[in-house]
Amino acid sequence: MKSNLVERTVADVLEEALADADGELYVVNPTPKTVEELVDVMDEDAPVVRLLAAEDSLKAVMDDFLVASRAADHVEADRLEIRSYEGGTNTLLVTESSVVSVVEAGDRVAGLATDDEAFIESAYDRFSGAWEDADEFQLRTPAITRVRSTLDEELGDPTASDFDAVLDSLETARGDGDGLDEVTISLLVAAKNEDLLYDISKWGEDVGIASKATFSRTKTRMEEMGLIDTEKVPIDVGRPRLRLKLGDERLQDADNGQLASVAQSMLAA
Repeated sequence: MKSNLVERTVADVLEEALADADGELYVVNPTPKTVEELVDVMDEDAPVVRLLAAEDSLKAVMDDFLVASRAADHVEADRLEIRSYEGGTNTLLVTESSVVSVVEAGDRVAGLATDDEAFIESAYDRFSGAWEDADEFQLRTPAITRVRSTLDEELGDPTASDFDAVLDSLETARGDGDGLDEVTISLLVAAKNEDLLYDISKWGEDVGIASKATFSRTKTRMEEMGLIDTEKVPIDVGRPRLRLKLGDERLQDADNGQLASVAQSMLAA
């Protein structure tokens, strides 16, 4: 980006910067919202992005499964690297040949660029040096591509398709205990398809979503609140396993687009 750019959204400015990057792109001190937009607009043709952000901001935004799982996809594809940085600057987009400051003003966003070569060289040296000194941010969420493919393999296409449909209907999927997080969503769609608790929890632990114990505790809470029911299924050896079922007519009658909103309303009640 060689000249100033005024757009409607941060995503527009980020897309322009990604398209114009002639090497790795440093994204410095972004807001949580900017991180969300960055993860969303990056694609397989994106340059290598080196994200330098405050650890508290990273933790806050990566608590949302929708953002973190997409970020993990980019990390696994070697097009996104994340490190914590407490330097405190404007939100900057830096390459070897450009520096852009992202400024939000009401309903417009500007990418303010400079063509001062000395300034650009100084900024690039500063942040490439900061990158070398920064600690890697440990992203513990599994990549969404792997989540989807393994869910299809382990529990079948109906459960995997319902999982996707619920995610698509949500703006956020946070593990704060109040709304629908990735464990609650997994159990909800498993109950819709009458899968076994053992199967969904084993898948969830294997893929890295949560432990079997977390799935069990969440199942108990959802059962107590009337979202799901269980029935015992005898097996040849050992204790019977539990089949999950939707526990409320409102959920049973809901289509995929409504399932999440009905469940959220029940959890909030």
